[in-house]
Amino acid sequence: MPVALIWLIAALVFAGAEALTGDMFLLMLGGGALAASVSSWLLNWPVWADGAVFLIVSVLLLALVRPVVRRRLNSGKAPVMGIKALEGRKALVLDRVAHDEGRVKLDGQVWTARPLNEGDVYQPGQSVTVVHIDGATAMVFGSE
Repeated sequence: MPVALIWLIAALVFAGAEALTGDMFLLMLGGGALAASVSSWLLNWPVWADGAVFLIVSVLLLALVRPVVRRRLNSGKAPVMGIKALEGRKALVLDRVAHDEGRVKLDGQVWTARPLNEGDVYQPGQSVTVVHIDGATAMVFGSE
């Protein structure tokens, strides 16, 4: 079996094993094995030289490429989902919001609402900010 084919199989094994870990370490070793395979096929160097190519390319990929790829993949913050996404949004008062009553239109839907501070009262047409969602009730605070 040609040495280039053995390096190619090693590259595929590293890439396949990377799918199980997701750490980008084995993928960089796979890149080194692929480089060794190409150098063995094109240049017909001795096995020790292919090993040196594998080592050098793998170290370069680990040192230079892996940190950039990991930063790129992990840079996004998880999106805020569910009722937490509604907190901080503006709402329009539809019915008077007081201690025991009130409705607001929030993100296109009608919600029951209560003021954050017991004594506050908000009139229809007024804009408020949703501070917290408690069950199906929006706790609001005046924003004007």
